[in-house]
Amino acid sequence: MGKREVVLRIVSDTPPPRGVVAAGPVRELVPYEAVSSQRTIEALQGSSPIFKLDWNESTIPPSPKVQQSIVHHVTNGPGLNWYPELSSRSLLLALSDYTNVRPDQLMVTNGSDDALHLICSTFLDHDDEVVVPVPTYNHFVVFAQSKGAKIVPVQTENLFASNIEAIRDAMTHKTRLLYLVSPNNPTGVVAHPEMIEELCQDFPNTLIVLDEAYFEFSQVTGIGLVQRFPNLIVTRTFSKAFGLAGLRVGYLAAHPDILENLSRIYNPKSVNTLAQIGALAALSDLDYLNEYLDEVIESKRMLREFFAQRQGVEAWITAANFVVLRVSDVKDTLRQLEGLGVYVRDRSSYQGMEGCIRMTVGTVEQTQRLIDRLSKVFPER
Repeated sequence: MGKREVVLRIVSDTPPPRGVVAAGPVRELVPYEAVSSQRTIEALQGSSPIFKLDWNESTIPPSPKVQQSIVHHVTNGPGLNWYPELSSRSLLLALSDYTNVRPDQLMVTNGSDDALHLICSTFLDHDDEVVVPVPTYNHFVVFAQSKGAKIVPVQTENLFASNIEAIRDAMTHKTRLLYLVSPNNPTGVVAHPEMIEELCQDFPNTLIVLDEAYFEFSQVTGIGLVQRFPNLIVTRTFSKAFGLAGLRVGYLAAHPDILENLSRIYNPKSVNTLAQIGALAALSDLDYLNEYLDEVIESKRMLREFFAQRQGVEAWITAANFVVLRVSDVKDTLRQLEGLGVYVRDRSSYQGMEGCIRMTVGTVEQTQRLIDRLSKVFPER
């Protein structure tokens, strides 16, 4: 025991080698809070159906064509010992058809997180000002701060309404980048194309990043504006509506000059073979996607009607695939929901969202079963 105490004391007193110490901006970061119910749910396998509604994933598997294409490649393809198709060229062409954006204005990334990280690594430097309406998707904030950028948060009293005037007031000639999520996570606020167009025109020296991870649900997009504005980047993902969160594939659209700069540090083999094949298959079955989107729309109507008749809860039915609920006691509500096999995301730590939780919306059949459980937590008026 004595030897162990001596060893521990020696180790703790010895400074780590300089080479293993994080750079200054990274040392100051608060890591992105990746809290998931996945392990808990996996431990409960075999019990009654579980509702994993905390990460806004699709509540159903992707198109059957995805699995068929992947299995076919694994059994009949050239093998996984080869690197993936460089720059995901085949997927770029399919995305061009899907988005009506030229292939030379598209870049496929390892999830849209990779796109956001690539943007920050390419365009941000120490002390650059980045305007961010909050609350927002915090992983982007971590990426920006890792480059030493200065975050200028913008918050208004009503978090569930457009705050364009406050955003404009926060922007100056020193604003290097503006980050917008539409629909916003976690509030669901939508940035309409007219608003994006005006921002691009009025702040031509500011890079505007429009995160459209939930575009398929809202059907509101500014992606067509990249044809006209060299200061706009739109990012998207296959992780939400397409149901490919486990494969990690996303993309961005921007002016060719932006892509030329991004390509300086872009890894053209960063998107793995199975992700490319899966995304291609998903794009080949848009009927499957649209049927799911219709289900989510109807489910949101059902939830709107349900919560309107309940007491002790305030509900915001967003344009994305999630709803936000404000309850009187977050911890107790989470405890009751988890006791019923319903796992949602606690968002009450965000300023202005005290008492709020976020819940993913699924299919009509899933929502009917979910409402049966919610009825046990939220009594009628």
